Amino acid sequence: MAKTLISTHTASSSATLDITSGIDSTYPVYEFHCVGIHPQTDSAIFKFQVNAAGASGFNETITSSAFRAYHNEADTDEALSYDAGADQAQGTGYQNITTGNGSDNDQASAGTLSLYAPSSTTYVKHFMAVFTDADQEDKTNVLRAAGYINTTSAIDEISFKFDSGNIDAGVIKMFGVS
Repeated sequence: MAKTLISTHTASSSATLDITSGIDSTYPVYEFHCVGIHPQTDSAIFKFQVNAAGASGFNETITSSAFRAYHNEADTDEALSYDAGADQAQGTGYQNITTGNGSDNDQASAGTLSLYAPSSTTYVKHFMAVFTDADQEDKTNVLRAAGYINTTSAIDEISFKFDSGNIDAGVIKMFGVS
């Protein structure tokens, strides 16, 4: 498996990071490596949504499931559980890929979102995300979310944002995987 860097996007008090070019039929898989994603607002959840080719509004229909593991800094609390608040059943909202980042200087998130066969005009588009974040309660969380975008139209744009406030800092690198 070879990865080719296509583009790099850097946030600086950005409401969204929208990638509107480079997703096409060149690669069967696209990966988005998110590094040092830091919110301006405590408890902010990092999310993504896509557009079908020629569409606007970042509101494609998503079905997904998610589970979370966490461990707190004081070593007094941990758990592994299904995260009902992070999944969608034919929803058109942005898909959660973190659990609630803290905004302290030592809190951020990082992870990878994989988008499979986005240029297919025959099948729905599957995705898988694995992210870790440091939250406002001094816990380290790992969220795994996966599902599909219920359209047979090609996907050619993706948007990332927090559910509250701006993306204070962070980098998203888009790779093509062959």
